[in-house]
Amino acid sequence: MKNTRNSNPLFPVFLKVDQLPVLIVGGGDAGSEKLRFLMKSSPDAQVTLVAERVSEEIQQIAAAHPHLVVRERPFKNEDLAGKRIAIIATDNRELNSSIRDQAIAAGLLANVADTPDLCEFYLGAIVTRGDLKVAISTNGKSPTFAKRFRQVLEEVLPDSTEALLLNLRSIRDSLKLNFGQKVTALNELTASLVEKEGAK
Repeated sequence: MKNTRNSNPLFPVFLKVDQLPVLIVGGGDAGSEKLRFLMKSSPDAQVTLVAERVSEEIQQIAAAHPHLVVRERPFKNEDLAGKRIAIIATDNRELNSSIRDQAIAAGLLANVADTPDLCEFYLGAIVTRGDLKVAISTNGKSPTFAKRFRQVLEEVLPDSTEALLLNLRSIRDSLKLNFGQKVTALNELTASLVEKEGAK
């Protein structure tokens, strides 16, 4: 069996957060960053944000997303009711840990800002080109590297990526083949996308 002790054990998934209600606790810089990141990637996300004080940036994001719920008051345990995901980002580490424990007890997936040991999942850097979405994780080691790698991918992926995906979808739908034959045909069709320059 291959030794995987030094590999990243995370399993990447793409969540339909327009169907999985999210709670964000914290209205400062960290809460703003998490909210901005989430709404940029998933504008229709079902998000409730609770904080004693809400930053101007959060107010601006809420104004642009009328379905976003903002409650300017202290966190209450009942805020967890009906939620599936909790992102905890107050500036009080003890409070963060307490809310995280309550979220776990309520069966939610929890992320605590800047505290990898208390996270059940990480919010990786994301590159989007139409329907193509690439998530980047460093297993919590270096968000800065993930950010820089995202910038590299954004430069490499052309704006025409979405048109390519649509064309491939049309071709796939038009093929009158079984699943295995479709895979073979599409692999042959897209082989040139990964051919190295100068290869024969």
